[in-house]
Amino acid sequence: MSNSENSSLEHKFKGSIIFVSVLIPVAVALLFTIKLKDFGIEVAPLSFLPPIYASINAITALLLVMAVLAIKNGNKARHEKLMTLAIGCSVVFLVMYVAYHMTADATKYGDLNGNGILETAEATKAGFMRYIYFFILITHIILSIVIIPLVLFTYVRALADQFDRHKKIAKITFPIWLYVAITGVVVYLMISPYYVH
Repeated sequence: MSNSENSSLEHKFKGSIIFVSVLIPVAVALLFTIKLKDFGIEVAPLSFLPPIYASINAITALLLVMAVLAIKNGNKARHEKLMTLAIGCSVVFLVMYVAYHMTADATKYGDLNGNGILETAEATKAGFMRYIYFFILITHIILSIVIIPLVLFTYVRALADQFDRHKKIAKITFPIWLYVAITGVVVYLMISPYYVH
């Protein structure tokens, strides 16, 4: 591919990437407000999903590290496969995450009796860990929105053989994506004791 063809490939996908980067967070936010039971669809909470999608986050983190090691060792084909798998895992995670939240009520950190109300005694018992949890959760959410266009632009630049530009943006994308994947596991481990089963 010539340089002009390469840059036109990124230009061609730019609008789609921006559209998808806005659409996904908006759709997820809207779907979070929808509970299937509100539409008369009685579905038991998919309580088996959180440990699965937390594991998918862990696998994503592992794939990202393996992909970076592969490219550092000059194995471009392996790097490409691992990165494609990481994107696939992120998509599967998102579908499961939304499905769970459409069938289950929100879990409050520290709600030991699972009644959906954080009572004073429960908040006191949770203590400072609540603030740590919220810090991790909020940074996880914000960066999971930021990472969407970064991943897509990084991927398209690789497809377009713009490896200098790919490498530049990958240096930003990798640590953010790794943080999102790892904190996804941490958030699950911190909130899981309060899930109602």
